[in-house]
Amino acid sequence: MQTAVERAIDTMWSRYHEPLSLADMADTAILSKFYFSRVFRTLTGTSPGRFLTAIRLTKAKQLLLETSLSVTEISYMVGYNSLGTFTSRFTRSVGVPPARYRALSYGGILSPSSFSGPARGTQAGAVAGWVGVPETSTPVRVYVGAFKDPIAQGVPVACDVRDGSGPYRLEALPEGRFYLRVAVVAVDDLDPNPSKRRPLFVGAAEAGSVRAGRTAEADIETRSASTLDLPILLALPELDTREAPDVDLAVPAARTPLGRATPLDARAR
Repeated sequence: MQTAVERAIDTMWSRYHEPLSLADMADTAILSKFYFSRVFRTLTGTSPGRFLTAIRLTKAKQLLLETSLSVTEISYMVGYNSLGTFTSRFTRSVGVPPARYRALSYGGILSPSSFSGPARGTQAGAVAGWVGVPETSTPVRVYVGAFKDPIAQGVPVACDVRDGSGPYRLEALPEGRFYLRVAVVAVDDLDPNPSKRRPLFVGAAEAGSVRAGRTAEADIETRSASTLDLPILLALPELDTREAPDVDLAVPAARTPLGRATPLDARAR
């Protein structure tokens, strides 16, 4: 069944701009649409429709940051016939409307603080633990993000960036339940455009209930990335700005997406 679902996901990546229906996706897997939907959710943790939406929005983000196409043009290119529907879904998933997402990247302030402020003072809690990475011959960078939804979308409420296995800490979290997601990328030959970085390993854990003034504990082990992983995991490296070059903000054409934001390493120093 995994091979069938992977075949359907490959179809989504290659035909995301088409009006793919559940029946179309099930046909590529050679399964009935009801059985396909059940198996797909079991293997990926989400529905085929939501997975396809994540792929479309991932492509939209890339086009917004790498081209000068209008938002309307991009919406049609990624499979939406309605600009309003595209804008609504993009905003809900990413945290800001498409045009503002692009503008924030040009201004060099595309960071969690650009979207919503973290909890402060006595209202804030934290999550800490150990993130483990399989042994590899190349140096790696690890991105840990806390999300409010099990299907991680948008900007994480808090994040941490570290090199290799080791302790992480996510601070200024409001009270509630959080889902932790991890992406690990190779440091050597790192693509200067964070939106193009692909993880070697990914990981997930549930932080349980975060309470004000306390630190919850959650260890996370990562594994090799696969076709079944939601595209949101590919977005975590966008949060890293520590190696970005300085660019004259007076020259809008010099597009270095996400490259001039405030570093987002949330660890206690």
